[in-house]
Amino acid sequence: MWPKQPRTPIKASSVRTPLVAQCHLLSPSPHTSSGGSLRNRDREGAGKQGFAREIGPNWKIKRHWAFLPAYLKSKTKNMRVFVTGATGFIGSALVSELIQAGHQVLGLTRSDAGAQALLAAGAEVHRGDLEDLDTLRGGAANVDAVIHTAFNHDFSQYLANCESDRRVIEALGDALAGSAKLLIVTSGTGMANSAPGVLSTELDPPASSQLIPRAASEEAAASVAARGIRVAIVRLPQVHDTVKQGLVTYVIQVAREKGVSAYVGDGRNRWPAAHRFDTAHLYRLALEKATPGDTFHAVAEEGVPFRAIAESIGRGLHLPVVTLAPEEAAQHFAWLAAFAGWDIPSSSLLTRQKLGWTPTGPSLISDLDNMRY
Repeated sequence: MWPKQPRTPIKASSVRTPLVAQCHLLSPSPHTSSGGSLRNRDREGAGKQGFAREIGPNWKIKRHWAFLPAYLKSKTKNMRVFVTGATGFIGSALVSELIQAGHQVLGLTRSDAGAQALLAAGAEVHRGDLEDLDTLRGGAANVDAVIHTAFNHDFSQYLANCESDRRVIEALGDALAGSAKLLIVTSGTGMANSAPGVLSTELDPPASSQLIPRAASEEAAASVAARGIRVAIVRLPQVHDTVKQGLVTYVIQVAREKGVSAYVGDGRNRWPAAHRFDTAHLYRLALEKATPGDTFHAVAEEGVPFRAIAESIGRGLHLPVVTLAPEEAAQHFAWLAAFAGWDIPSSSLLTRQKLGWTPTGPSLISDLDNMRY
């Protein structure tokens, strides 16, 4: 039997598990579908220490026990989330991550195959595409949060696609106006306005879209946030598994076409990377823990040398590995030449500290070495 409830104020330093558990037993539903177990609450940062800090030392449990269910629910609430790009490389992993964590997913898709994949994963289907802004507003209107992962990767229309993403983000913001719902926008670590070769951080502002068109996404996020909407940004590195690897996938295509695996100069320029499942997990943590204005870096490896990438591709395709002079890069890599020489290492220290994110997946080189070419 639990001891009698205390009649003296609780001090943060004196809270113990039995006391919180005792208060928890007073609530109508100790194991609600949205709350989970007390152990889970502790693990996600809503346990006894955080509770004592937030209610302060002058609250009496006996008098205010009815406050507990609302407090705990606010910390562990399962949400209905609208996900764009829900059948894509990252989005499909994110859908599974969210559902396994107890959230509900409304996934955007334009195809029958995509709809079937979403239903099979346990998600709801919202038909539409990135060109139909009204449909996007409709998807965002009846959920608790929005995670925007979709982007048109037709690089022959790169500038137009970046401006299209600006319009998509603004339309999603329209649907969330006047609410406290969170919009998570996807960007890239290469958008950080840091000097070449310098480790970028979450605190670096984005470059101008006049210099880097993809930065239009973060400009749109800032515009939406200025309207009072809760916005957070996830910057992606080269996200990989043994099937796809971000821009590295296009590097592999070029190597197949040219018959050599190439790098520029000494190949010491670096690209950050993270595994697909680690990235999906970060999005979920951002959904649950982000505060307005946060920027997160989904970076597991701060910088993988481009030469190491080219050498792994050479091994996989059984091709010679060669170096190119900077003036030769455009002819070899075509549109990819603008990225092939980038030295853009990136840090995720602040992200890990805030979200408790600890990536555990294979490295980029490991996935390249183990993929089926």
